[in-house]
Amino acid sequence: MDEHDMLLSPSGVAALRTALTRADFTSNGIAARLGAQATGGVARNDFRAALRATEDGDPLATLIRVFICEQTEPENAVAAALAPLPIEEALAGGLVERHGDGLRMGLDLEPYGDDWWVLADVPASARPGRPLHAEHVLGIGGATQTLIGATVRRPVETALDLGTGSGVQALHLSTHARRVTATDVSERALRFAATTAALNGQDWELLRGDMVAPVAGRRFDLVVSNPPFVVGPGTTTHVYRDSGRVGDAIGAELAAAAPGLLTEGGTMQYLANWVHVAGEDWAERVTGWFADTGLDAWVIQREVADPMAYVNLWLTDVGEAADPRRMAEWLDWFDAHKIEAIGFGIVSLRRAGHDDPVVRVEELRQRVEAPLGDRVATWFDRQDWLRVRGTDGLLASRYRAADGLQLRQEATMGDEGWAVDRQVLAMPHGLRWTEEIDPLVLALVGGADGRLPLRDQLALLAAAHDVAPEELAEAAGPIVAHLVERGFIEPVDA
Repeated sequence: MDEHDMLLSPSGVAALRTALTRADFTSNGIAARLGAQATGGVARNDFRAALRATEDGDPLATLIRVFICEQTEPENAVAAALAPLPIEEALAGGLVERHGDGLRMGLDLEPYGDDWWVLADVPASARPGRPLHAEHVLGIGGATQTLIGATVRRPVETALDLGTGSGVQALHLSTHARRVTATDVSERALRFAATTAALNGQDWELLRGDMVAPVAGRRFDLVVSNPPFVVGPGTTTHVYRDSGRVGDAIGAELAAAAPGLLTEGGTMQYLANWVHVAGEDWAERVTGWFADTGLDAWVIQREVADPMAYVNLWLTDVGEAADPRRMAEWLDWFDAHKIEAIGFGIVSLRRAGHDDPVVRVEELRQRVEAPLGDRVATWFDRQDWLRVRGTDGLLASRYRAADGLQLRQEATMGDEGWAVDRQVLAMPHGLRWTEEIDPLVLALVGGADGRLPLRDQLALLAAAHDVAPEELAEAAGPIVAHLVERGFIEPVDA
């Protein structure tokens, strides 16, 4: 995009960066100025301590009061804090706006990370009663953070951010991709992204169009997307939320497009909602998205909401919570399609170049060890390891139990003492999986100390349990593969 596609002129962006840097209006600078108590209050939208800490009116104090505490401040103080950016350009670009006898923030200017800034629209909560723009540009919300944490961060040549919005995902991609491309259907969003990029010294290829249309025929090593995934009848009122597709079709559409977007070995990750239809298995529905794609797929459902909570959430998000007609229409649509819940989660796809892709669609509601992206990367690594080994390869390998692996038992006291009812393997770190197991699997995991090949370990178990070794070996193959995939045991020759 050229210089006319930013919210400010190139010289204005440079002047703003100078002002923010000079004032130390950064995450670390603000935290140091406010202290732990006031910083914690700001996170809860309690600005009292922060306002007390910024009464002296220096540039950092003024910027905190305007852009963090949502206050109206005297024009001369705001102009001094933004200098050398001319206040006339700040007003014309929408960075600040007149309110009462002073100026307040017109855009959300958020210090982010160690030395980044992100420009977005002011959230609905900061302007009660003011309808959101149809092309409202989101800042850094919960879904944004979810995708940031889930993205695989290995170095790549090319990366694509579909539906970039304010450019937050592209900022992160720039740390490990040599070239970053970002698309959005909204020209307004691209202006924000271009300004965010320039403010942070970045140079991205920014293209306008609906999802993958602007990059048709091109391939990338990594594709990420926080798309407008909200489930509904296909009505579009706010482009950040509504895709114009009916139901959860945007998730299926991205899955179908993935094979044509990815280089060999490339990865695509996106957020999605999917419907839980009465009488149907939601996991089977989502699994169908990946039929005939030839891609490895791992889908994890992180949250589930009932229709009433879901509609309330998204109407509140755009300031429409008081519109009973909109709520009734949306809920009636859910009822008509027998939708009893809506799932939210992360789709991770990889073009592995094999004829036997692995597709897993499962629940992962527990708290996981951050960053999730590292767990996704190692999950695909384990699939690669398993794929090139048949049963003979599994039997020839040696394994050790994962560090810190725990065994939890439930037992009932009877006439002859404690009787074990249930035994569960538990990972205390990583994805924190738990798995109920039988005594034979417990013995297999307990004996996984990395010294014996699995074939020899099974021979010992077969003798101890009076089972034919070949029968045990045949049964153990899928079990061991599952334990490796989950990370309960690790091959020592990997």
